[in-house]
Amino acid sequence: MLRPGSVSATDLALRSFTAFLLECAPEVGSIAQVTRRHIEDFKPWLAKRPGRTAPRIGPATTLQRLGTLRMFFVRIDEWDWPEAPARVPIFLGDLPRIDHPLPKALDDAAAARLLRAAQADRRMLVRVTIEVLLRTGLRVSEYIALQADAVVQIGAAPWLHVPVGKLHEDRYLPLHPDLVTLIQDYRATFVDAENSLLLPNERGGPLDRHCVTRMINRAGRAAGLPHMHPHQLRHTLATQAINRGMSLEAIAAMLGHRSLDMTLRYAKIANRTVAEEYFAVTDKVDALYGKPAALPADAIGPNMAKLRREHHRHLGNGYCTRPPELDCAFESICENCTFFQTSIEFRPTLQAQHDDAAAKGQDHRAALFNAVLNTLDDSEAS
Repeated sequence: MLRPGSVSATDLALRSFTAFLLECAPEVGSIAQVTRRHIEDFKPWLAKRPGRTAPRIGPATTLQRLGTLRMFFVRIDEWDWPEAPARVPIFLGDLPRIDHPLPKALDDAAAARLLRAAQADRRMLVRVTIEVLLRTGLRVSEYIALQADAVVQIGAAPWLHVPVGKLHEDRYLPLHPDLVTLIQDYRATFVDAENSLLLPNERGGPLDRHCVTRMINRAGRAAGLPHMHPHQLRHTLATQAINRGMSLEAIAAMLGHRSLDMTLRYAKIANRTVAEEYFAVTDKVDALYGKPAALPADAIGPNMAKLRREHHRHLGNGYCTRPPELDCAFESICENCTFFQTSIEFRPTLQAQHDDAAAKGQDHRAALFNAVLNTLDDSEAS
């Protein structure tokens, strides 16, 4: 079942298409007569409609109205309405693709300035509103609907019961004791005990989202901040939580997200978390792109010098002069390596390897050892 706001938006979308038909296609007398041509004409007509606060409706409104219209035709086709067109006249490709900007959160310094400005405001409700939204991450619709018995004691801790709202689920949020005291002080000063709301205005009436927005921006102006939307305080709490190590599952439960996909958006703006993890691997990244620095001659200590002296003794038929800092590119075919060196003392070993290769018919290997032996003969003769 849709929420009342969604029902109103659906009604407005269908009325918009009806207004288009009356104005531009008066020959259409029933839904069955709607064709693809009407949809193609409706899209530019819709794009020229004035918005509530702008000369033209925005992409999100266009998406909502076209999406609602498409779903209307899909549903009446599924339900086999006699008036349904022969085919669904609106396609998924007709829906505009809109941008998905990251949530706009206040950074720590801006959030602190906003809170200080709210605490200094002469109107207590401004402070109550901003502190509750900043510390709980409530949606505005949830905040203004809080019931008088929303603050409950579970065990030794106070909790806030958030009623069924946007996602048809209620939840409990832990409350800081200072916030509980602030709410109690406001209610004791301004709220009648019989009022069904937890935080009405000073006259006892319900708040609305516009009133909340004005209060936030009143404190925001005092703090030197640009215009803000109440949802930014929700984004701010989520970003602060993830930056300080709170798990995505806990954040999802706190915000009332049904899917972690919604919560993962905040992982993209967890600047401190990203920075800490990035700098944790910076040395490895530098090692990947950087060139190992050569140590100056006087920096080689006794252990390094001993390693360099003994490194050539690793082979049984010669010496490996490869610096210890370099990886070996050949592993088991040292005789082809440019770092391989041998001397006359290894002739018996080299001769035995040559004879073994010749006996086994390993011509290439025998030729290799023969070349090494010939090098020894040449050096001995000289």
